[in-house]
Amino acid sequence: MEVIFLHGLGQGPSSWDPTVAALTGKLEAACPPLFSLVKEGTTLNYPALYRGITDYCDGRGRGLHLCGLSLGAVLALQYAQEHPAAVKSLVLIGGRVRTPRALLKVQNVLFHLMGEKSFREMGLSKADALALMSSMGELDLLPGLGRVQCPTLVLCGEKDSANRRDAQTMAAGIPGAGLAVVPGAGHEVNRDAPEALAEVLEQFYGTLQRGRKI
Repeated sequence: MEVIFLHGLGQGPSSWDPTVAALTGKLEAACPPLFSLVKEGTTLNYPALYRGITDYCDGRGRGLHLCGLSLGAVLALQYAQEHPAAVKSLVLIGGRVRTPRALLKVQNVLFHLMGEKSFREMGLSKADALALMSSMGELDLLPGLGRVQCPTLVLCGEKDSANRRDAQTMAAGIPGAGLAVVPGAGHEVNRDAPEALAEVLEQFYGTLQRGRKI
């Protein structure tokens, strides 16, 4: 079974390395660099990033197992809503169904204070990061939760109080979805508690492989 891991803003493909290394089951990992999927010469914003993810996932066919964190969870959720027949399972970690304007303002202030080097380490420029955040202000995935048809697990770090309500909303709105809290983790669960995350993922995917209902 191949799992496509989608990282968050401020992360890169290597952010999944500790989690992947802790997996003991027969799982293959694909960790695409999200920002490199945007078509060259295109302004980086959320619609352009989603088009890049759509092209990437479409190119891998159906039967996709998507696991996304934060921004990656948002992208994975939208893809599952719009391509329900293509997604076989979905794991959403620290995701949101909407981006509150207050949060965007805080994030923009933080980004303005950060140096350019920090953004280069993410694989994008400071201007691109600011443009991406501002383009997510109108995003609303709440109405489409019921369109997700695959087994879904919603995860939230124990210390990630900012995203707990959205996790509960996603779990309640997606038919048959499960909800779990990862002990000791904040928002970046793949960095804070990779071993605990790997254990939860192995249980979820193991259940799928055995053909049991999630």
